Amino acid sequence: MCSLLRGEEMCLAQLFLQSGSAYDCINELGELGLVEFRDLNPTVNSFQRKHVNEIKKCEEMERILGEFMLEQLQRLEVELGEVTRNKEKLQKNLLELTEYTHMLRITRSFVQRTAEVSGRLSRVKIEAFERMLWRVCKGYTILSYAEVEEYLDDPDTATKSVVFLISYWGDQIGQKVKKICDCYHCHLYPYPSSNEERSDVVEGLRTRIQDLHTVLHRTEDYLKQVLIKASESVYTWAIQVKKVKAIYYILNLCSFDVTNKCLIAEVWCPVSDIPALRRRKSGATVPSFVNRIPTADTPPTLIRTNKFTSGFQNIVDAYGVGTYGEVNPAPFTIITFPFLFAVMFGDLGHGVIMALFAFWMVLYENDRKLKKTRNEIWNTFFEGRYIILMMGLFSIYTGLIYNDCFSKSLNIFGSGWNVSAMWNAKWTKEDVLGNSFLTLDPNVTGVFTGPYPVGIDPIWNLASNRLTFLNSYKMKMSVILGVIHMSFGVILSTYNHIHFRKKHNLYLVFLPELLFLLCLFGYLVFMIFYKWLFFSAKTSTQAPSILIHFINMFLMQGESVQPLYPGQTGLQVFLVIIALLSVPVLLLGKPLYLYWLQNGSHRLGMYRVSFNAADEFLTQAIHTIEYCLGCISNTASYLRLWALSLAHAQLSEVLWAMVMRVGLRMDTSLGVLFLVPVFGLFAILTVAILLVMEGLSAFLHALRLHWVEFQNKFYSGTGIKFCPFAFSLLPSSFEQEGLL
Repeated sequence: MCSLLRGEEMCLAQLFLQSGSAYDCINELGELGLVEFRDLNPTVNSFQRKHVNEIKKCEEMERILGEFMLEQLQRLEVELGEVTRNKEKLQKNLLELTEYTHMLRITRSFVQRTAEVSGRLSRVKIEAFERMLWRVCKGYTILSYAEVEEYLDDPDTATKSVVFLISYWGDQIGQKVKKICDCYHCHLYPYPSSNEERSDVVEGLRTRIQDLHTVLHRTEDYLKQVLIKASESVYTWAIQVKKVKAIYYILNLCSFDVTNKCLIAEVWCPVSDIPALRRRKSGATVPSFVNRIPTADTPPTLIRTNKFTSGFQNIVDAYGVGTYGEVNPAPFTIITFPFLFAVMFGDLGHGVIMALFAFWMVLYENDRKLKKTRNEIWNTFFEGRYIILMMGLFSIYTGLIYNDCFSKSLNIFGSGWNVSAMWNAKWTKEDVLGNSFLTLDPNVTGVFTGPYPVGIDPIWNLASNRLTFLNSYKMKMSVILGVIHMSFGVILSTYNHIHFRKKHNLYLVFLPELLFLLCLFGYLVFMIFYKWLFFSAKTSTQAPSILIHFINMFLMQGESVQPLYPGQTGLQVFLVIIALLSVPVLLLGKPLYLYWLQNGSHRLGMYRVSFNAADEFLTQAIHTIEYCLGCISNTASYLRLWALSLAHAQLSEVLWAMVMRVGLRMDTSLGVLFLVPVFGLFAILTVAILLVMEGLSAFLHALRLHWVEFQNKFYSGTGIKFCPFAFSLLPSSFEQEGLL
């Protein structure tokens, strides 16, 4: 958890490698992937380095391999072409033998005569074929045919066929019959004259068919073996050349001592991996060794992740790689990101569909067909399967809170509003018949029996003021979540101040920032909760507008409206003064303090640091303006939680009303048949619009809230990512050229 919160502790180390075993050591380090090499020859040109000739040879070998692969592919194409043509001939021969077998089996019941022609013809041509025989042969032929029940594997046609037997009288008629068969592209076969001969022919055909199946099977195995050997040999050579080239590239980053017997390399390495680095085996008679060295350079940032946290870490890294030692937002993003998404996407039914889709991807995450595809959109979804799973689960939770499932409410526990009590107490028959809308009065005994156990009462789905109620509820909820989220970001900045030993920032930066945020917008949250808790249905008409009170707080005109509580005006004036006083402290406190340290008395000389007054004042002025204005704009930005939640709910309701309700309102006989395609259309539109488009929109807005409103309070993202030397990270030359 500590590694995920701040990253791994890094150190700079020197590797002393014997010249004879340096190649093997670098090769082993490439297999381990523990260290990142620094360039110890930054002023040396790439063409003047020691191993430039070896690198040129590797590049030449890559070129030769590319040409060799091209030649091998051409030869392979010729060989495979010949094998394929032979395979097609064998398949055609097999088809003819199969047809002959079916013809003999089916025509067994036909009447046999002296002169006969047998064959196979497409079923669609048999009627025209029969008419042509009758017209040309003047009735001197007898045609018997039957349909073949199986689909013969003919590449030219996908229709069923018929086998026929034609009996004729006279040689001239026989010549005409054969010419007609040729015109209709009939497949003619010799017909045995007796049952014994037919049995012998069938047995011979069965043996030949079995032999052809064996030959075809061996041909396919041969093709597979040729392709596998061709791909494996060239790919292995290309990977090996790539490794050799990478090793010589690393050797060029190292320096030699004066005796030229020892190779010195400097590497960034996680402190926890130093023992593994020292345990490596180089195979040299004189062992190499590792020496940690102090440095003032900022190390690269390494944050170890697993398959669950990697997706959330990628969201943070897309904003910027964290500075070394800086608090990493990813552990908190695991919870806050899917939760803020679900606030905008809150629907129980849609959340279940999303969670099931993500759970399916997680269940089959080791399937190579799903992991490696050419579809970039699918690859993006698959890489973020755990993010989608969390978003779906949180959407189920917020859907229960909103009591919204495909735009419908679920009445699980029974409503807390009792309409019959209102009827017995105040309503009359004339009231019900004469009014389109009636209001339930919670002040009447028995009308309101208590709040709904989980989420919003389902009766609000029938209320005419449902949208007004949800608007007020979700807007205030968005402000509350936004202020809490931003305050948490400001609090996280204290860990950076303490870690980087800048405790003066706690008093001169963190404290005024927190006071400014809480005295203004924290007080707004307090008024929201106060109004919810201390105003009931009986005093609802006396409840003042929070927005008016908040505006009057800045204008200091509390006497114009009824106060929420005694002493409200004085407290609001005090909070405004504290917020205003925190601005000059934030603006001038840190620069003046650093200036005092730089130019203070000799007793403070030990605290002097490199300081540029103009740069520090300008930087702090920009930060102060950005923060103070950002508190206002960022709080308003969180209202997107309300806007997108309302838009998603309304769009879901419109889709239900325009599609599903059409099928449900029809009569029983026609409605049941019409409901199936209507439900299919509803499902397609739900997935395409509400899940894909609305889900992507909510995802992007949640991303913006984390990048801009949350992370800018404590996260700079100006670090350098740790890139170890590892062969597993080297792309294949064929992948770069698009051959694989």
